[in-house]
Amino acid sequence: MSTAVEYDLIIAGGGMVGASLAIALAGRGLRIALIEAHTPGADSQPSYDDRAIALAYGSRRIFEAVGVWPTLHERVEPILDIHVSDRGHFGCTRLHASDEGVPALGYVVTARELGRVLLDRLAQDAALEVIAPARVVSFFDHGDRVRVEIERAGVMSSLECRLLVAADGGQSAIREQLDVPVVRWQYAQSAIVTNVTPAQPHHNVAYERFTDTGPVALLPMSERRCAVVWTVRDAQVDEVLALDDAAFLAAFQQRFGYRLGRFQRAGRRAAYPLNLLRARESVRGRVAIIGNAAHTLHPIAGQGFNLGIRDVAALAEVVDSAFAIGNDIGAAEVLDRYERWRSAEQRNVALATDGLARLFSNPLAVARIGRNLGLLAMEFLPAAKHPLARAAMGQLGRQPRLARGVPLG
Repeated sequence: MSTAVEYDLIIAGGGMVGASLAIALAGRGLRIALIEAHTPGADSQPSYDDRAIALAYGSRRIFEAVGVWPTLHERVEPILDIHVSDRGHFGCTRLHASDEGVPALGYVVTARELGRVLLDRLAQDAALEVIAPARVVSFFDHGDRVRVEIERAGVMSSLECRLLVAADGGQSAIREQLDVPVVRWQYAQSAIVTNVTPAQPHHNVAYERFTDTGPVALLPMSERRCAVVWTVRDAQVDEVLALDDAAFLAAFQQRFGYRLGRFQRAGRRAAYPLNLLRARESVRGRVAIIGNAAHTLHPIAGQGFNLGIRDVAALAEVVDSAFAIGNDIGAAEVLDRYERWRSAEQRNVALATDGLARLFSNPLAVARIGRNLGLLAMEFLPAAKHPLARAAMGQLGRQPRLARGVPLG
């Protein structure tokens, strides 16, 4: 058997969640390898495309604590208010940053811009090795360590670590090799993603508008643009993508309405199929599963990436705490602490987003009336609105140090 290069921690997947975990633990004395299938900064990296990411306020606190916010904040647009409505019906509610005593409820940044900031930061720590382009071919949990076989430029090599983290996305090969049971649901919907320029300024308001084909989100961006996440039925995708700009703007205008006047320009469009996936285990032996590998959500309420970055904050804290006192970072008691910490929120957010997607696509009159009364109740009962705002900001429940803006150690 060939000699393996030894690390404390190997992270499989250099997308936004995997890179954030590496950055969170960089400089803490750990030997870390980050394995990524794409060349850093390449346009082919799917995690770093032109999609708009809505960062919750809690995610800002995490990025502050790990030191990337000073660079990132120059690339984001704040969300000061959120307007939620049901298209064609009376229900609506509004959330305001000023009511919550925070500078913004969240921030909008493209995945590409966030990726640039993360990749720049990865290059700054000598103890953090980025192995890319490379892929994990197989791994073997030997009880006291994990042996990882990787392929790079046609050459096989062996690595060993105390803890392997699967941050390799919704189609996680590591999760599949472990045969972790998952809950899956195909929504028969896709998200059309683009950006538009409205006639009127957005005033940093984010809109979530529920329609009969799924939710429409309009998020504030720089240069008076707005990011669009338009949910359509799968049967409509080819038709919508084939529209020229004028026809697309007219169709989207009909879906969203005229709160921002007429839409004048549209950017490049792409479609992403929507599904629910939730792993029933986020720990197996010396392997921890985080981000989309553990949970892929409907984009309603924009919780997907934010849930993953909270995985990062919790896992970084338990790993750092164990390492600081000389304990094995991949030991069962360390990873059990992580799983207990994260399992409830992962389950609850998955159920909540799935429930909202189903409720607001239900055409029955009783469901329509009920959801609109619920929106109105939240609008006129501040006590009911506050928990909704805290949930949107990722500030419910026990918060890891990083989510409180406190660095590790």
